[in-house]
Amino acid sequence: MLGSAASSQELSVDPAGSGVLVSAVRWLEGTLLGTIATVVAVIAVASVGLLMLTGRINWRYGATVILGCFILFGAAGIVAGIQSTAAIGN
Repeated sequence: MLGSAASSQELSVDPAGSGVLVSAVRWLEGTLLGTIATVVAVIAVASVGLLMLTGRINWRYGATVILGCFILFGAAGIVAGIQSTAAIGN
């Protein structure tokens, strides 16, 4: 009973009519994690770091921006770690 619940959540094929949604989500993922996003994140971290060093921005806000970049680009690794921890617990 427990194995069937877990296997029902993993579908190998997309439901009918979801091709447009799946391609849109893949495009969004590519945009958020692609070269443009990496360049924007590097510029954001550099500018926030400079503002933090010169005292023009609150350290808490600067740390939030930098932590957000780490979470955005490390989301796949974070989820994989949570899933492996959950698998060990079962």
